[in-house]
Amino acid sequence: MQSANFRDEFDPGNGRSLEKRASDDIWEKVIGAILFCCALVSVLTTFGIVFIIFRVTFDFFQKVSFAQFFLDTKWTPLFAKQHFGVWPLLCGTFLTTAIAMLVAIPLGLSSAIYLSEYASPKLAAILRPAVELLAGVPTVVYGYFALLFVTPALRHILPLEIFNALSAGLMMGIMITPTVGSISIDAIQSVPRSLREGAYALGVTKLETIIKVILPAALSGIAASIILGISRAVGETMTVLIAAGQQPKLSLNPFTSVETMTAYMAQISGGDSPRGSINYNTLYAVGAVLFLITLVLNIISNWIASRYKEKYD
Repeated sequence: MQSANFRDEFDPGNGRSLEKRASDDIWEKVIGAILFCCALVSVLTTFGIVFIIFRVTFDFFQKVSFAQFFLDTKWTPLFAKQHFGVWPLLCGTFLTTAIAMLVAIPLGLSSAIYLSEYASPKLAAILRPAVELLAGVPTVVYGYFALLFVTPALRHILPLEIFNALSAGLMMGIMITPTVGSISIDAIQSVPRSLREGAYALGVTKLETIIKVILPAALSGIAASIILGISRAVGETMTVLIAAGQQPKLSLNPFTSVETMTAYMAQISGGDSPRGSINYNTLYAVGAVLFLITLVLNIISNWIASRYKEKYD
């Protein structure tokens, strides 16, 4: 009789009381519901942002045709004679981004290769946080540093305007270097040690091993870091707003002032344009283009990562 009561009171699987197990199951469900709600908040927030952007963008295209937006080569929505061609803003954005990546890719990859393959563990433990510290500097500091130091220094040797794409792009490249370098380090260190040892056994030098074995094996992570850096550069605001200026030009001359999409959005967000006006709606139209660009970049990044991850797993 005592043995039967004992079996009724305790779960033979894990020795816990049935009441205790039921209480734990309830708490597990509550915690799961809380975590689900937290995840749902981020998803709903994303859908809300996308809905608002494209709803106002739809109102914009009720007043401005697609031909005016995508075929016109002038952007002057704040002038008396209005033009709504987005290409000057796209040109300025891509120009500063290209300059930034020309700086960030070599510096980021070089630092990643050195810290993962050449530096001692103690030295790498010191240098890696120092490099990543650059990512913690406020972007407004980069902007004013480019305007007050980089531009005056470059004007001694180059015919730069006070506000120019070159200085802004250079500082953006320094700012993005930790992003490219940090992710590339993780990708390189994830390459199996056996690939390195196999290359060394064949008499291949360390540099050849890095170039011909390690970098191709880590290509998915490196490509993801580069595309993430491009997305960061495309979406950067304060650095280009301060250093590159606010003159939308359809030009690839890095010595002149340009205006990027984010700089224009910051200008409109200052409150000079009445809510609901055509000038105000341009903020959402440009934001929709920026959203689509970053979405495409993320899709490409995920595709590259999955494609080459399957190849080298």
